[in-house]
Amino acid sequence: MVEDYFDRLSRRDESAFDLVAEDFIQHAASAQGRVGLRQIASAIDEDLGRPQIVVHHVVAGDDLVCIHLDLVGTHVGSSIPLLKSIVPSGRTVTWSFLHLFRVVDGLMTEHWACHDDLGALAQLGVGVGTGP
Repeated sequence: MVEDYFDRLSRRDESAFDLVAEDFIQHAASAQGRVGLRQIASAIDEDLGRPQIVVHHVVAGDDLVCIHLDLVGTHVGSSIPLLKSIVPSGRTVTWSFLHLFRVVDGLMTEHWACHDDLGALAQLGVGVGTGP
């Protein structure tokens, strides 16, 4: 089901959000609920020029699903917090993620994430001690 969500999301199929509980709990960002997740996905889509989603691994047990993936896109906007102070560079960036979802009754209900922000920033020419 989580793989289906990302497959639909990669095709920009709005039905992806039918797989998300309306009261979705987001531990990895401030935007909450299905509406909040849709806003996050839209902002990333705009900032990274409709990035490709490349799924590497999926592991599931009980009610938890972990998915390792990359977003591969072009830095064309800077609305998400990570990119907020960076002028759009037009550079290609690969942003790696480990997402953990709780799935209950066929819906994603809760989310945690780890993401390689420093790796993404380095690809954009921004790093520790270099400034934007």
